[in-house]
Amino acid sequence: MGQQSNQVGCPSKLTDDLIAKAKEYLYGGYESLGDVVPSVAGLACYLEISRKSAYNYSEQSEEFLHIVEGILSLQENKLINGGLKGDFNASIAKLMLAKHGYSEKQEVDHKSSDNSMTPKGLNDFYADIGKAKPQSSAEGVLDDSGEE
Repeated sequence: MGQQSNQVGCPSKLTDDLIAKAKEYLYGGYESLGDVVPSVAGLACYLEISRKSAYNYSEQSEEFLHIVEGILSLQENKLINGGLKGDFNASIAKLMLAKHGYSEKQEVDHKSSDNSMTPKGLNDFYADIGKAKPQSSAEGVLDDSGEE
């Protein structure tokens, strides 16, 4: 006997037609919506589904996952090129590229102007220890009155 499916809940609305329409969005349909770059939110609008459904479908279907990954890759590429050419607002491009793992590197100089806070190496540390004047047990010890 064949196995029966014990699926719980509503059947998925992920159909071949929906996948075909998602591909259409990736391959230029986003431009017909007026989108400058493709996005998962734009895909959701194009398919008339929620963003959450788009992400859920990408977990259910490898083909849909490839479409979503294609959208993200195309978005990243368009942001880089548009930012370099000056076609996009630099702040917006930077913000959106941060979602793709890009970040602006900032170096912080931890030195003081007089070099008094310059980190010392181990050789300097041991040299300073050797300069310390050893004290005998009685020399330099104060009693309770504060006198030697």
